[in-house]
Amino acid sequence: MNRPTSRRTVLTAALAAAATAGAVSSAGPAAAASPPRAPSAGAAVDNSSWHTCTDWRAGSGAGTRAVAGRRPGLVIGHAEGRTEYTDPHTGTTAAWEYATWTSPVHRSTVPATEVIASWNADTPAGTWIQIELQGRYSDGASTPWYVMGRWAAGDGDIRRTSVDDQTDGKSSVWTDTFSVDDPASGLRLVSYRLRLTLHRTPGTRLTPTVRRLGAMASDVPDRFTVPASTPGLARELRVPRYSQNVHAGQYPEYDNGGEAWCSPTSSQMIIEYWGRRPTAEDLAWVKPGLADPQVCHAARFTYDYQYEGCGNWPFNAAYAATYEEMSAAVTRLGSLTDLETLIRAGIPAITSQSFLKEELTGAGYGTSGHLMTVIGFTADGDVIANDPASPNNEAVRRVYKRREWENIWLRTKRYDANGKVRSGTGGVCYLYWPARPTPVQRRVLRSFGLL
Repeated sequence: MNRPTSRRTVLTAALAAAATAGAVSSAGPAAAASPPRAPSAGAAVDNSSWHTCTDWRAGSGAGTRAVAGRRPGLVIGHAEGRTEYTDPHTGTTAAWEYATWTSPVHRSTVPATEVIASWNADTPAGTWIQIELQGRYSDGASTPWYVMGRWAAGDGDIRRTSVDDQTDGKSSVWTDTFSVDDPASGLRLVSYRLRLTLHRTPGTRLTPTVRRLGAMASDVPDRFTVPASTPGLARELRVPRYSQNVHAGQYPEYDNGGEAWCSPTSSQMIIEYWGRRPTAEDLAWVKPGLADPQVCHAARFTYDYQYEGCGNWPFNAAYAATYEEMSAAVTRLGSLTDLETLIRAGIPAITSQSFLKEELTGAGYGTSGHLMTVIGFTADGDVIANDPASPNNEAVRRVYKRREWENIWLRTKRYDANGKVRSGTGGVCYLYWPARPTPVQRRVLRSFGLL
């Protein structure tokens, strides 16, 4: 069986020194729209978002306007300017009209070492968006405007991309994550604002529609092990099962093929759990006869052309939110108790973890970065996961020991096979939910600061 390819080899290597010296976290900012949730033991997370007409009107727009309706959004009202963009992945230079929106400054309840932005948007052909972040440090200095992503749902106008080599000597952006370079110094990001630039083909009335913009900021304990939680739920959700390894060797232009598709495969499972899936027209590009062509589709449309992989966290969330009436965000949880709260409400989660083969009984592999879908808990409290790193769809459902799984997911430091200290994700996960959740689901999402 092929081992799952690392979600972010570059980020792990870059943070290794920081992990040795001090705390390594994974997170991102938030907005004043939702009350922060009291963090779980050991976690310090601030989620927030802008997604209502009131939120959009609270920001500063130049050419943008808020639109009401079942799902309020931000659109181009008029072109504020015109620019040329040379796509680094095609070499094509094209002219674009644009409008911008800048959020109010949000002071995070958590002075943060990392920030991850995420967004939900419709981008019809002829449109795309850019997402940027600017923050203020605890020493009073400000960051530059960092590009957190250039994104389109399709790949015909621009190639969706992260941007490398962004740093000011105090912080850097690694693919999709803003990170303080030296957490042990005590420097933190205390506030931030986000900026959207909406682009369209000149002379048209086309517009992207941004439904949600948010960020997650966090500073978690520096730890190799985490406290054990007490089991509190026995429930299993009926989530479709897909194996990434069924697609080994398929479409190698997207992250070397299916053996590296843990993230989009997990995304597709939860998209279908919520009753959404691509149409036959959407899938017409996939070679006939391939099993589960929707997984190939998810890989193509989550692919980050700079990272050269399908594991960009916000790109996966943005892909999920292209389906009708879907919302999505990247966040961090503090314990398996938090996951139990979501499962109890009928919300599965995609989690990121890294481990040696001997650290997770029954996995049969080790990985420096892998995504799974948590779908429930046994009566003994063990984790039921749809693990895409399985030989076939029937083998995807796994039961992993609670204590082992809890540690590999929540720790922020670990040892690799050579005994070197590496970073862990510290509870990072993606959450996808319907734009109109049930009252119970709404209460749970709000308790995490996601609504």
